[in-house]
Amino acid sequence: MKLLIDDANIEKIKKILEFYPVDGVTTNPSILAKAKRNPYEVLGEIRSIIGEEAELHAQVISLKADDMIEEAHIMQKNLGKSTYIKIPTIPEGLKAMQVLSSEGVKITATSIYTPLQAWLAAKAGADYAAPYVNRIDNLGANGVEHTKMMQDILRDKSCHTKILAASFKNSYQVQEMCAYGIGAVTVSPEIFENLIKNSSVNEAVTAFVRDFEKLCGKGKTMKDCM
Repeated sequence: MKLLIDDANIEKIKKILEFYPVDGVTTNPSILAKAKRNPYEVLGEIRSIIGEEAELHAQVISLKADDMIEEAHIMQKNLGKSTYIKIPTIPEGLKAMQVLSSEGVKITATSIYTPLQAWLAAKAGADYAAPYVNRIDNLGANGVEHTKMMQDILRDKSCHTKILAASFKNSYQVQEMCAYGIGAVTVSPEIFENLIKNSSVNEAVTAFVRDFEKLCGKGKTMKDCM
């Protein structure tokens, strides 16, 4: 399962990349608005940080298919071929996806709330279908179970489209996705910290250090205890 950062804060992205095995970065218009800088400036900096081969997901703003297609061409020209163009899964978006997929443009179908949307996006040629797990919960449904259903549908139809689950409220939801074999998840920097945060782990590491120092001396490690 691929793991992506759902943010456009440069410092937070750098910090996560320093420690975690990450496959790329996802953004959306709301995330970019928080950066309060020109979108291409931010996205270009992210691309330079993550490298040419890593995944970068960025979204079109237009609401008509022809305009979405034009935006997608400009975005890929400026951000590289490894950039996935996020297109909302609405009728005009499905129209744009079919054209762009025939051209070999990488597509992430976004704003997905139902399994039927994911299925239609797959038929339109999307590489990823991105359901909003927590937002589905907020509508009174079960986001995790809806996403699992989407995975089942795409697997049964032998689609090349993978699920890119987004919008998490906790690390347990991410764990559920991992256990079910979802293709990818994108999580906020706050959720990243909770993926490994555990007081029991810290206590165990502290105990190991304390016991070793009793044996070899304060500050000693395996590099200087001979």
